[in-house]
Amino acid sequence: MRITPDTAILVRTSVRSAGPARELMKLIERSGARLVLSPFLLNELERVLRYPRMQALYRLSDDEIREHIEYLRVLSDVVLPLEGSPVVLKDPNDDPVVYTALAGQADVLCTVDQHFYEPNVLSFCSRYGVRVMTDLELLEVLRRSWEAESH
Repeated sequence: MRITPDTAILVRTSVRSAGPARELMKLIERSGARLVLSPFLLNELERVLRYPRMQALYRLSDDEIREHIEYLRVLSDVVLPLEGSPVVLKDPNDDPVVYTALAGQADVLCTVDQHFYEPNVLSFCSRYGVRVMTDLELLEVLRRSWEAESH
């Protein structure tokens, strides 16, 4: 399975975080699934992890931020996002996430951002075979798949 997580999901996968996104990352690593990321997503992640409110929450050093990004690179196919017409009309800054998923032929775009669940975005992604799922939904799918393969 090929998965493009948005920045909010990626932030919640750092070594100092706990919860579904972190668990999802561990399961992706064990299952052999691949992340599909882009320089845009990796740069955005680094920028967001340096925000004062994120620093207050996770207290990641510069080295830990670099290590986290490198960890994600190892699990990823890094692609250049395609360019196209606006898709996420309520937040065009999210378009590179959609176009990263398309460029990398992702099966799933993982996000909790409600803008991605607008009918036009879901329809656009569906046309290209990309399902939009929350981290909890994807975690459940990967758990079932992992359990089926383990038996």
